[in-house]
Amino acid sequence: MPRALSPARLPAALIGVTMPLMPVPILVSGSIAIDRIMNFEGRYVDKISAAKLDVLSISIFLESLKDCDGGNGATIAYTLALLGEEPVLIGSVGKDGLLYMEKLAHLGVDISHVHESKLATASFNVITDSDQNQVGGFYPGAMADSDSLTFRPWKDANPIAVVSAHYPSAMRRLVAECKEFGIRLCYDIGQQVTNLPVEDMRAGLEAATVLLMNEYELSVFSEKIGLSVDEIKAKVPVLITTLGKNGSVIEGTAVPEAIKVGIAKPKQAGDPTGAGDTYRGGFLYGYARDWPLKACAQLGAVCASYAVETMESQAHTFTMEEVAKRYREAFNEELPIEVIEEETPIWQTTKLQISS
Repeated sequence: MPRALSPARLPAALIGVTMPLMPVPILVSGSIAIDRIMNFEGRYVDKISAAKLDVLSISIFLESLKDCDGGNGATIAYTLALLGEEPVLIGSVGKDGLLYMEKLAHLGVDISHVHESKLATASFNVITDSDQNQVGGFYPGAMADSDSLTFRPWKDANPIAVVSAHYPSAMRRLVAECKEFGIRLCYDIGQQVTNLPVEDMRAGLEAATVLLMNEYELSVFSEKIGLSVDEIKAKVPVLITTLGKNGSVIEGTAVPEAIKVGIAKPKQAGDPTGAGDTYRGGFLYGYARDWPLKACAQLGAVCASYAVETMESQAHTFTMEEVAKRYREAFNEELPIEVIEEETPIWQTTKLQISS
């Protein structure tokens, strides 16, 4: 059932503004990780010999290295909370991730369904070149301790559930729950597209209301499940393909004509790590409020533009006034909500509770 925003939970920037009822719950399952982000001034294409891929062995001199909070699910939830949403984060962390969870809780993310594992928090290590191409490695750690994760408590609440890159068995189970309970599924398998069994990906496609992938992930997904991109479009109501600097495109059985959405220009160049998840957070904010799909994607693009200005997955921040202004500048349209003049950072407080 829709929930009304209580004054205590309303973003300061929106107090006194007429707002619709809070949309249905947004459940975000996915990785919670500590990112190690590295960059070098050069191009992979100049470092790697295509003729010697079978004996690949290279070392790259790095210009920067930074450890920061990350993970697909956590970054989506972080962005939703910046927008004033109260997403439910579903995942696992080790004791080394408890301070991280406290930060998310103070922002407004519901972490009461995050499991505390005896294993170390997952870790993503990525090296980005000057063309924004990336090579990364992921250590699952606590992510593998995921047997308790479930959507079952919300089976009668008409939620929107996100299954983003996570431990394969957890992704499989959560997709099955969406199908069993009739939960709207946003299937966002990300870089797990290279690791998931084919039958799991086919089940995700069958259960999905929204399928989100970048261009490369979609090509791998298509090849692995044995369907062309056109055949995939014919099987899912909404297919969103992100295209990096070329924006995104929305297609699917619920979209009569492809909707192309451009980017919102960032003020400075940073690192793209987390930009895709930030786009998803913006999209989901509008989608949960039944905005037109184009407006959802445009908000996603605006949010992503803040992410690429930083060197971390969760260093971006903004006010709703800033978001509305950049949305207007990028798309010559008004953001589909009212905001007031005063620029107040969206920062909220909630009690820290982690399931064990």
